[in-house]
Amino acid sequence: MATAEAPSPQTGRTITTDIPARLDRLPWSRWHWTIVIGLGTVWILDGLEVTVVGNIAGRLAEPGSGLSITSGQITGVAAALYVAGACSGALFWGRLTDRFGRKKLFMITLAVYLAATALTAVSWEAWWFLLFRFLTGFGIGGEYAAINSAIDELIPADYRGRVDLVINGSFWLGAVGGSLLSIVALDTGLLARNVGWRLTFALGAVLALVILLVRRHVPESPRWLLIHGRDREAEEIVSGIERQVEQRTGGTLPQPRGELEIRQRESVTFLEIARTVFGRYRRRAVLGFSLFIGQAFLYNAITFGFGAILTRFFAVPADRTGYYFAVIAVGNFCGPLLLGRLFDTVGRRMMISSTYLLSGLLLFGTAWLFDRGALSAGTLTACWCAVLFFASAGASSAYLTVSEIFPMETRAMSIAFFYALGTAAGGISGPLLFADLTGTGRVGDTVLAFSIGAALMCAAGLVAAFLAVRAERRSLEDIARPLTAVADRARGAAKGARPSSRRSPGPGGPAAPPAASRP
Repeated sequence: MATAEAPSPQTGRTITTDIPARLDRLPWSRWHWTIVIGLGTVWILDGLEVTVVGNIAGRLAEPGSGLSITSGQITGVAAALYVAGACSGALFWGRLTDRFGRKKLFMITLAVYLAATALTAVSWEAWWFLLFRFLTGFGIGGEYAAINSAIDELIPADYRGRVDLVINGSFWLGAVGGSLLSIVALDTGLLARNVGWRLTFALGAVLALVILLVRRHVPESPRWLLIHGRDREAEEIVSGIERQVEQRTGGTLPQPRGELEIRQRESVTFLEIARTVFGRYRRRAVLGFSLFIGQAFLYNAITFGFGAILTRFFAVPADRTGYYFAVIAVGNFCGPLLLGRLFDTVGRRMMISSTYLLSGLLLFGTAWLFDRGALSAGTLTACWCAVLFFASAGASSAYLTVSEIFPMETRAMSIAFFYALGTAAGGISGPLLFADLTGTGRVGDTVLAFSIGAALMCAAGLVAAFLAVRAERRSLEDIARPLTAVADRARGAAKGARPSSRRSPGPGGPAAPPAASRP
């Protein structure tokens, strides 16, 4: 729900607040579904975008498509520009998300994506298409930082793991839709050569517009508001959420446990972020590096040259590979959907390490069977489904991990950094390595590609077994103490008391009036 912005944030004051505890003790409600729909569905669009472009590359390069572009420019230059846009967008928007707030940026980044996708649909020259592929990636990259930050800060601690995994895994729902949509778009009996591909991009823009309208009702993160001197707004938002939940459930919410004392400030410098992530939390930084690099290379070992492997080794017609991809995309989504709850119950360390190790070992097994000639197109796809069922849950947990193990003031920038690292490794280094291996047509080279991805995934799983943080069902402030925290105080509210945010005097001034109390 929208709230009026404060005329001028007041920083430099010390306040004691129970707002994080109040958010974490909320039961799951219709309001939380609004957050999931408003923020999470954008990954479906990302999956749709990536899959559609890959599948319609051949049609775009044909005479009569309305666009003078080669297949190499689409699968090579356009793909690289999309990756470059996503990496640079993540870093650019990530910094602004920590500086100006989650809501402003998740509205702006989606608007950038919407506009770029719509303008891609009206491309008439190759340079125009390539430019707006870069800008589409630029918007999507910013979404990762803004959305994952907002989701973690708004979803209660008991549900944070499963919700984050399912939302990040929903990319593959878009991949299923993109695979099936490309089949329709490529059917010249239904759509002209110069129309079908344009409609797919236009559809993405329309869906983004619908999400943008829903997203208007998602509030700013109260946690972010607290730190930036806007505790009155934070109190209004949380009180409003509590009223809605109580009305829906017909009961009284339990008292929150614990308070936090923070000194409000407007911004955090790059130097502080670097010292925090790579100094104070260097073991966690190693964990983040390992998880992102492992999943990036595994996915490229399997999916890069996916169609070429099917056509070259199993004689699958090029226009039928979309069906196979739709099948493994379903397996990708089912992993986070079915395993997500275990990340909140069994625990992060056990589930992250086991999903990484299992997917790596299963890929080693697939490589062995492929090398022996024991697989068909169908059984290879079944093996990939099994591998990616676990790998997708593991890959989604990488985003969850880096979004919750660093202090709130660095959260968006941390997500952006590790996302950019993983995307660059997977979208640049991966294709350069695996293109040569899968493109030779030799079974041994393809087996080597599978084995490299499997080895890196297993290595990341071992790192997680030792370094993963037990963050399940814990407050974000407990997992990583905010840089602005003066002292963590777990003072249970007195029975029947009404908790509120309380302020201490700022430097050289009288005490500010108390924030509005809960109704």
